[in-house]
Amino acid sequence: MSNAKANALHGNLDVDYVIVYRFTDAGKSEAQAEFEKLIQALARVGLTIEVRNGGDCSVLILVKADSQQFNNEVYRSRVKDWLYGVRAAQPDKEAHNSLTTLQMTEAERYRMVHQMITMPREEGGAGVTPKQGQWKNVESVFPLHDHKFNKEWIKQWSTKTFLKADDLDMIRNHLGEKIGFYFAFTQSYFAFLLFPAAFGFASWVLLGHFSPVYAVVNGLWCITFVEYWKHQEVDLGVRWNVKGVSSIQEKRKEFKHEKEVKDPITGETVQVFPATKRLSRQLLQIPFAIVACTALGGLIATCFGIEIFLSEVYNGPLKSYLVFTPTVILTTMVPTLTTLLTGFATQLNDYENWETTESYKDSMTQKIFILNFITSYLPIFLTAFVYVPFGSLIVPYLDIFKLTARPFAESEKQLTIPQTGFEINPSRLRKQVIYFTVTAQIVNFMLETILPYVKRQGFIKYKDMKVERAARKGGAAPNAAANDLPEEAEFLKRVRQEAELDVYDVTSDLREMIVQYGYLALFSVVWPLVPVSFLINNWIELRSDAVKICVEMQRPTPERADSIGPWLDSLGFLTWLGSITTAALVYLFSNDDLGPDGTPAAIQGWALLLAIFFSEHIYLLVRQSVSFAISKLESPGMAKENAERFLVRKRYLQESLGDDALDLAPSGAPITRKSLEEDARLSSLHDSTPNDRFWSRQRGWQESLKVGTGLIDRMAQVDGKKAQ
Repeated sequence: MSNAKANALHGNLDVDYVIVYRFTDAGKSEAQAEFEKLIQALARVGLTIEVRNGGDCSVLILVKADSQQFNNEVYRSRVKDWLYGVRAAQPDKEAHNSLTTLQMTEAERYRMVHQMITMPREEGGAGVTPKQGQWKNVESVFPLHDHKFNKEWIKQWSTKTFLKADDLDMIRNHLGEKIGFYFAFTQSYFAFLLFPAAFGFASWVLLGHFSPVYAVVNGLWCITFVEYWKHQEVDLGVRWNVKGVSSIQEKRKEFKHEKEVKDPITGETVQVFPATKRLSRQLLQIPFAIVACTALGGLIATCFGIEIFLSEVYNGPLKSYLVFTPTVILTTMVPTLTTLLTGFATQLNDYENWETTESYKDSMTQKIFILNFITSYLPIFLTAFVYVPFGSLIVPYLDIFKLTARPFAESEKQLTIPQTGFEINPSRLRKQVIYFTVTAQIVNFMLETILPYVKRQGFIKYKDMKVERAARKGGAAPNAAANDLPEEAEFLKRVRQEAELDVYDVTSDLREMIVQYGYLALFSVVWPLVPVSFLINNWIELRSDAVKICVEMQRPTPERADSIGPWLDSLGFLTWLGSITTAALVYLFSNDDLGPDGTPAAIQGWALLLAIFFSEHIYLLVRQSVSFAISKLESPGMAKENAERFLVRKRYLQESLGDDALDLAPSGAPITRKSLEEDARLSSLHDSTPNDRFWSRQRGWQESLKVGTGLIDRMAQVDGKKAQ
């Protein structure tokens, strides 16, 4: 490979960002006018610009920030961080010294350039927001991959079992804190899984299913992990200089204020939206949750009933095929219904009119968690707490589902519900947990990693075939690379390929980990090998996510964060709910794993409630104890913060009082007969007060030291004589 080609493949020619301007649906004059505004907006903030052909009615705008204006933006950002308490160390008063003392990471550079491109003009940015307002033809804004880094990253991680702090720092420095927190959380979760995996395997061999011992140990592990991660978040926030960064929030462009008021603290005029009005709009989440539970819950419950009827009642022909009917319904209807409800959730979130981007995202995350909770856990809840305790009472009413199998039945007898002799399948719950914790994880890996790669390769092949077919007919569009310079050809080819990649969303990967944790906290007592499955899956997940980011997605725009956001609350909720469901499951299946056998007659309501009551209260007590114990652990991040704060105080004292501010004061002149006579003469010249005479008897700390040691010496001699 030639040097030019190698540089093109691995280097980015100092390009910071690529802006794709696509004018497919715009007229010539309209496209040119908007393009002119776009270039002027970018040039106004000091960005260097190059334009190349993107193909398919698109223009590639490549920008680089190397001006004094960019350095000023970086310095202003660091000072703002210090003023808000994000950075403990005060930046140097000279901007140049500050930038050279604290090295800028790639993530900080790309984040600042992105702000220069997207921030509103009144805040110093170009105000370019893709696919919004006047920039509807701006398709995307993204940084280019560093292929040399990507190759080294994948190579290193493929040979490691555990990731170290330096590996996480590398991700943070390259991709930003938000993605860094995701990998840090997944790594901590993976490392913590070692103990429950080993204990779960031992329990599976020695204790069996629904073991009270395993339930207690698993509950303690869940509490310890969540509390440890809270501590770890703070440590990482300090280590990465983002602790409290959520207090510096970016205003949403879509925010609509109702009035302007004067801030009583700063005196500035601020735009506000009444909190009471937003709260009244937030109350609409209650009917939304009810509708979501009714729609998704009703669909899942219906398919659940059909599945029981076909698998455990129906005995006609094609039974082995008909049992897949509920699966087909769920795989087609649940995604459609979830998409519809997500659209409603987005509209509700927009209606709540959040002021900042972070608060908007947090509120949306909470709504999405409701949908994920229903689709992920409801089938197991139905089996554990409806089918097992009440199956014998419910099955006689399932004849309404015989319409599903009537076209295939040979006689009415094959559709008749047995009035007696129906038995609950005790292994049904275990098989269902195994499906969600093993099979579904494998399927999700295929859909998340392999399928997108196959689709992308297929799209490239289809595109090439389309161009060849058009060329044979003489109507082919000009090749975008036809006029590329030889030294730029490979580089621009890569830019055009990356422009067609999907945008990476770290929230979806984080949601996947939280949902997985929920299966462990809620239902692993059913099958103790759940943590073993998750341990294997998460080792692969860490590497596959790295490959996905490097190969299948555009390079993410770095974002700052000081935690995993509202998902931390979801972890706490699932841990609390796990203390309840685990106690209930252990009680229900304490009779040799058979359960209530389809009838609630054997269930003592008071005993079940008592088990849940004690389990929940023990959880609350243990959580407080573990939280207190973990708070006493030595934290490298907090030690670093305390050291930086001490240096700030020391620096302030030295700047205010001089370099000797913390040194001992110089000693006074030695006492002699001449000095005593001089003191007596001076005191006779003016009236002296008792205070003056009191503080003039000893000169300086050295004389006080001499007098004090003399007193000690004399008193020690007296005590020695008394002892004799």
